[in-house]
Amino acid sequence: MREQKIGVVGGGLMGHGIAYLLAAAGHQVGVFEPATEIRASLPKRLQAIADLFGDDPAPLLKKISAHDQLASAVDGATFVFEAAPEQLPLKQSIFADLEAAVAPETILASNSSAIPATDIGRHLKHRHRVIGTHFWNPPHLVPLVEVIENEQTSAEVVHKTVDLLRRAGKTPVHVRRDIPGFVGNRLQHAMKREAIALVAAGVCDAETIDTVVKEGPGARMAVLGPMEQSDLVGLDLTLDIAAVLYAELDRTAGPHPFLRQMVHDGKLGMKTGEGLRRWTADTADAVRQRLSRFLVEQAKARKKTLA
Repeated sequence: MREQKIGVVGGGLMGHGIAYLLAAAGHQVGVFEPATEIRASLPKRLQAIADLFGDDPAPLLKKISAHDQLASAVDGATFVFEAAPEQLPLKQSIFADLEAAVAPETILASNSSAIPATDIGRHLKHRHRVIGTHFWNPPHLVPLVEVIENEQTSAEVVHKTVDLLRRAGKTPVHVRRDIPGFVGNRLQHAMKREAIALVAAGVCDAETIDTVVKEGPGARMAVLGPMEQSDLVGLDLTLDIAAVLYAELDRTAGPHPFLRQMVHDGKLGMKTGEGLRRWTADTADAVRQRLSRFLVEQAKARKKTLA
């Protein structure tokens, strides 16, 4: 695939990882980041990713430039990936600025985790080139990218986006309807909803929930999706279980009151020392390190397979 100029809006948590993986795929990447501190820390954070993979950072860092102005970051870009905070007015403003700064054929992709790109690009003139690209955190380690089309997105834009991401070593999936949360977060939060309800009802504690998921369904989910598992055991058995279970699942309208109360009480999780579970600085860091090691090992194994 020929080298392209790609713009990334936002150099923070998601943006720097997206920039790295696109540069590693051979593209020139311009990163727009208005915050001076975040922009200044970009080389160090990119270096950290290179260290994880054992990559030579010099050629990669030469392909990534940081900008304090949007226009210079996206000048000549064929793709722009927006990785700004999850605020609809902000994203709409960014896309309006992008439309004025890039060519009509430049593909504009949003990395929103839940907001439909339909809403983000609703007021643009060239809506056929707007698409959702939901990378998972951290984007340089998690292979999945949900590519979400809306009613205005052209088939060519979908094809070009999927092709770019696949050639960059990602696993793009085509989501054909632009609904809030797309596929991955709807599945993830459906499980969280039931988990929180079980704890709130006193069925078990949060630690038990985590153990059940990790040692039960989680032990096979990396190689066996829920549709495969249903076909494996048989849809007749799946139906029998559903007939008993579904009426008993949580149906709370909106976020569970238990979750609202936790947030109201300032129990926000690891950053406050208590959430659904209690945390010290050491136990929280151990979880982060465990996750990082696992994702890095998986990413390195995929790179060897693709090499």
